Amino acid sequence: MERLLAAQADQDHATPENQQRAEELIFQAWETPDPHRRAELAQQALELWGDCADGWVVLAETVASSAREAFLCYAEGVAAGERALGEEAFKKDVGHFWGLLETRPYMRSRAGLADALTAMGETGEAIAHYRELLRLNPADNQGIRYRLLKVLIECDRDEEARELLQEYDRDILAEWAYNRALLSFRHQGATQASAEDCRAAIECNRFVPAYLFGRRRLPRQPPDYMGFGDNNEAICYAAACKKLWQNTPGAIEWLKQCWSDQPNADSRDEEK
Repeated sequence: MERLLAAQADQDHATPENQQRAEELIFQAWETPDPHRRAELAQQALELWGDCADGWVVLAETVASSAREAFLCYAEGVAAGERALGEEAFKKDVGHFWGLLETRPYMRSRAGLADALTAMGETGEAIAHYRELLRLNPADNQGIRYRLLKVLIECDRDEEARELLQEYDRDILAEWAYNRALLSFRHQGATQASAEDCRAAIECNRFVPAYLFGRRRLPRQPPDYMGFGDNNEAICYAAACKKLWQNTPGAIEWLKQCWSDQPNADSRDEEK
């Protein structure tokens, strides 16, 4: 990885033609199933255009063998994206970054950087990057708020987590509903208000509780897709957030009680 970083350090032949060709190579890389070929195409793109941020994204996803190596690639991608966009973009385009196609490589790089920092245990830095991504693009096309909320809860920054929930209070995914219920329990315990939040989460996706308290086992491989309120959504949520519940004393038992209070509780997690 160090040799790869060094080899690319001074590569910059930024003619419009080379930039266009580099972008075409990245599109090819994303459509190529062979990871070795993807890496080759990404390196070729970077040789043509040193500020091809997506080239570093592809390398992080295909070549990096650790969170640290992924971090190094994404950091290069962020720097490349900043150079490609220029300082003015970070002033005049704040608030709708993702809506501009040329900003997306930078946004992908910075999201990857934050994810790598999270994996490395550098959660404070990761939170700062997630917040900046949301400042640049409050519409959150990348789903950054879900990652940020999870990390905030993991770090016991519950007040910030509740504020984030309020900022996106129209979110309808199970992840938002169940984490709202969890935060409600963490904040006030087993009250009528927290029970109402839990019931709302169950109505949002009835399959989640069975995975959280062990009635169902998570599959070894995550699903390829998910839909609102379906079993795949429950799998994705439980895989990502089950530890949040396990690490909150009394939360699983409280969820079981809320579940058992529902009509036809024994059959609610069965596929129809």
